[in-house]
Amino acid sequence: MMQVWFECKVKYQKIDDNGRERNVTESYLLDAVSFTDAEARIIAELQTMVRGEFTVTDIKKSKISEVFPFEVGEWWYRATINLVTIDEEAGKEKKLRVFYLIQADDIEQSLQRLEESLSFLVVPYVTTSIAVSDIVDVFPYKPVVVVPKTTEPVEEKDEEDNGY
Repeated sequence: MMQVWFECKVKYQKIDDNGRERNVTESYLLDAVSFTDAEARIIAELQTMVRGEFTVTDIKKSKISEVFPFEVGEWWYRATINLVTIDEEAGKEKKLRVFYLIQADDIEQSLQRLEESLSFLVVPYVTTSIAVSDIVDVFPYKPVVVVPKTTEPVEEKDEEDNGY
């Protein structure tokens, strides 16, 4: 199943560097299966991060194809690449524009990390833009593993009993 990224805008009161409260609207990116799932997940994520009330003001599907997170990186950079593929059925070239999000400290590092991350591509591509994104944080999908609880304890078998 292909990842679908949703951009969620959230409005809340934040204390600035001067100690004053001010209203801010911040953008977050998360992987979800639907708009409803995206809203539920962003609320769950932000309840642990934001003090007080917050409002989800907007949710939209993002054009981001893939996210490249790294352990070290202050900013999220949005990169655009253009590449040409060949439609084998029609026999024509097809131009594609693909968007990526890369975590890095500066624009040079983001370009280097983009090239590292795209080293698997066998078709040539051109990086047409890299810019700092307004996305504050990214929440990839984490599957929840539910282990059913049994009401009966597992009985120990005698060593002599071969299970027959």
